Amino acid sequence: MSLLKSAPKPESPVLSSLFPVAAMPGGEVCIHGANLGPALHHGDLALPRVTIGDTSAAAVLSRPGKLTIRVPEGAISGDVHVLSGGVLSNALPLRVAVPLAENLHPVASPAADADGNLFVTFSGPRGEQVPVSIFRIDRDYQLRPFVRGMLNATGLAFGRDGFLYVSSRAEGIVYRVSPEGATSIYAEGLGIATGIAFDPDGDLYVGDRSGTIFRIARDKAPGQDRQIFVYATLEPSMAAYHLAFRGDGTLFVAGPTTSSFDNIYAIDRNGDASIYYRGLGRPQGMAFDVKGDLYVAASLHGQRGIVRITPEAGGKTGKDAELVLSGNDLVGLAFVEDGCAALATRSALYHVAMGVEGRSLV
Repeated sequence: MSLLKSAPKPESPVLSSLFPVAAMPGGEVCIHGANLGPALHHGDLALPRVTIGDTSAAAVLSRPGKLTIRVPEGAISGDVHVLSGGVLSNALPLRVAVPLAENLHPVASPAADADGNLFVTFSGPRGEQVPVSIFRIDRDYQLRPFVRGMLNATGLAFGRDGFLYVSSRAEGIVYRVSPEGATSIYAEGLGIATGIAFDPDGDLYVGDRSGTIFRIARDKAPGQDRQIFVYATLEPSMAAYHLAFRGDGTLFVAGPTTSSFDNIYAIDRNGDASIYYRGLGRPQGMAFDVKGDLYVAASLHGQRGIVRITPEAGGKTGKDAELVLSGNDLVGLAFVEDGCAALATRSALYHVAMGVEGRSLV
């Protein structure tokens, strides 16, 4: 009778959850579960192998209860499996953003028209002219030049009239762009004009990053001069203001500063500002869903991506705010049809299924 015992068979890795459940290429995802640390395989201690669909993903950190991976370029949405010690885990689904267009330069959120076409800027360095200022991405995902000759196109928003409104941070101008791409000046004298958004009544709001939020009253009658008011004042932003309206008419403003603990401001209909949420790193473009949850391109607890803040989180650090998508270099987002989102980085536009119905803006 042999006294030798065979090596125990490795325990199966078990996946209980992914955090977050969506990511961009280059983003990090934490896998929680059991038996996720290094394991013996053919006599050697080895890190677990992870796949997203058919694509291998690099393990960044491996512990028995937690495995962190980096989503590789070329990955698409699919099931995550972990192979450890020759034993395969159960599967959990991960949503992965895919590129729509590259070699761009957005500095704020993209915009979608009523037909589902997307619009994104090639903003360029301040004061520098670029060949194409705004691109249009049709529903067939074809990228087409839309506006040329606009200096430093920055914020984008659609009005009730179906026209695209665009701020120029170099000129302090908001332009009005027809569906055919013809431009005209809508308002000027707006400082370093960055983020823009329409309220439920059709008035346009513009953030001057030096510290002013302007309200531009819609036309009251043909030929009447358009009135511009100072609506609110905030601390200056080092990059831009980003604006978004909640359904009740409250204006939300993000403006990254030199702090790593920045604020989201809420401004009521009287122009009174208060801190809605404190504790984000470099918050930028924002969008609301139909429930009133706010989504922000920002860092939370050191991890960059899209952060969701629920209404109950107002004024409370950390509570009811969570990272829902992991990714680097994000500057904004826009919700589109079928629960999907368009994500803008500093050089590209991505598309991802998030299962979120966005608040209608047009």
